[in-house]
Order: sequence, then structure tokens, then C-alpha cells
Amino acid sequence: MTDQSYLTTKRIDEPASSHWEAGNDAPDFLLSVRGLCKHLPIFSHGFIKKQVATVKAVDNVSFDLRRGETLGLVGESGSGKTTCARTILRALKPTRGDIFFRPNGNEINLAHLHEQELKPLRTKMQMIFQDPFSSLNPRMTVGSIVGEPLVIHHLSKGSELEDKVANMLRKVGLKPEHRQRYPHAFSGGQRQRIGIARALIMQPSLVVADEAVSALDVSVQAQVINLLKDLQEDLNLTYLFVAHDLSVVRHTCDCVAVMYAGKIVETGPTLDLFNNPKHPYTKALISAIPNPDPDIKLDISIDGEVADPSKLPPGCSFHPRCPECFSPCRNETPELIELEKNRQAACHLYRP
Repeated sequence: MTDQSYLTTKRIDEPASSHWEAGNDAPDFLLSVRGLCKHLPIFSHGFIKKQVATVKAVDNVSFDLRRGETLGLVGESGSGKTTCARTILRALKPTRGDIFFRPNGNEINLAHLHEQELKPLRTKMQMIFQDPFSSLNPRMTVGSIVGEPLVIHHLSKGSELEDKVANMLRKVGLKPEHRQRYPHAFSGGQRQRIGIARALIMQPSLVVADEAVSALDVSVQAQVINLLKDLQEDLNLTYLFVAHDLSVVRHTCDCVAVMYAGKIVETGPTLDLFNNPKHPYTKALISAIPNPDPDIKLDISIDGEVADPSKLPPGCSFHPRCPECFSPCRNETPELIELEKNRQAACHLYRP
């Protein structure tokens, strides 16, 4: 990590272009997300369908991600991390907001593109899925799985395709002769390496790792994490790393964005955030990290479940679980504000 590693966040009512006007470093950012929302309607049962509620899975999320760095998107299950990542990749269509992507220096707003316009950009953004078992087609050989993106986009065929697949398998720690085998012949760690090879075969600029190691044994997790870091350096990759294991995030990421109930509640460089968390929710997450010392007991400061995104409480969504809740938290929604250089938090404890 470098001292320059950081993540900045803007309010939704700020003009999207203000962050990279003349004189700033917009080309350094591969991805800039502004006011991203993904709301899902809930309809009533019966013959006549009526919308009865809305799930605010992602609500007003904004951040920047520098080229060659790793942003950790963390939070409990149900906080909106995966939905946010899939919306950024346009696997889901955003309700509103902007997704500025600069794979070749030219700025493209992914949020407003149609499917046909998105297709050529798919080669520049790929996902590594959580489950190495269900994410691979059991009826296809490893060679077909890894080479399929090149075939779909008409980038290679014949011996050229075979050579690219063999080289990529070597990069992820597998043997070229594994091309003729089927996924059931491999362990969980090897299957995830196949998934990584498939994601990287087209040399993307942005890779979303959606809980990429959570389904693996601890020893295999370490191998895959080290592989991802080596590949990032060799191929100049930029990662959006979705995770709930903060120990992995601390080892892997340059900067961190903490999500709760569809919103970002704190951002900052990884070491700063872990050493000096600001938001009560971030403090609670860090307090839950297991310690190898058996004499140190966990002091988890929150109870209950993540707020229901279809029935969010008034004010701060976290206030029913917050040990530091006071009057404004119950009625006023906090905005993400800058506390110090490269550190932001959405909490009434720090309001002016």
C-alpha cells in the first residue's frame, strides 16, 4: 500500500463532473460511481399486481477507484455489497446514478448504455464468482470454459485460442493438460483458479471479486489471495473486492468502503480505517474479527440483524443497533462527510 492510496466519496447532489474537471487527476481513476441506486419493487399477490413496497438494495452509493488498486466493499450479509457490484458491471440495470468507466482513458457512462453498446465493454470488466462449484458448467471441459469468452467475442480461434488458454492456465497455477478435464475432477481451490482464468483471459481492466475466497478452506484462501495479488501486479489489474471477512480485506485491499443497508457509512485507506475506525458500525465489525490469542475475548458491540431494506427505520438505518445512538439519529439521515484527508463517515457523531 502507498500513502497515496485513497478513496473519495461525494454527495449525490454534487455535479458528477466536478471531481475530474481541469487540474485534477481523473485519468488516475478507472472507475467513478456517483449516486448509484438499485431499487427493487415488491408486488402484492393475486391477479392484480400492485407495488406495495420497494427494496432499496443500493441507495446513493458514490466512490472512486484508482487504477491498479484494490477497493474492499465490506459489510454484513444483506448490506447490498453484491448488488452494488453487479449493478456496476451492468449485470443489473441501475435505478439511477452514474457509473463512469475509463478502460482506455476515454470516459464511458455504463449506467445509460443499452445491452448492445455494453457488449464490447464486457471484455474490460469481469467477475470472479463466490461459489467455485456452481459457477462452472459441469458439461464443459476446462479448456472450453476458460476459452469461451474469447469465442463469444470473436477474439481468437484454433491454435491461437488453445495457446491463450494454456498460457492463462499456467498463470493461475494449473497445467495446460488440464484443458481436457471436467470441473468435477478438481478441488475447490483449483476450481476457483479456473474461474479466475476465465475472468482474466480477455485481459480486463476491472475485476470484481465477489466473495472470491469465502467458500474455500483457510489454507487455500491464502494461496488464492496471493495469486490474485501476483496477477494484479503482473497484469495491471484493478480489483473491486467484495467481502465480509475483514482479515482478508486488511491483507488484500488498499482502501475500504463499509456498507450498511444499501448505503456507504465509512470510507478510507485500509490501515487508517482499521487502526482508527470512526463509524460505530465499522467499530463493531472490527471488534468481531477473531483474535488468535485465546485470552482475548471478543467484544462485539452490536446485536440483531441488518435493517430490512424494504422497511428501513427513520433517520440513520443503523440507529436501532447502535450503542452510541442519540436523539438526531432517530429522525435525521446522516450524510457522508469528510472528517479528515481521505476519510469519510456518515454519522451524527461527527456532524458540524
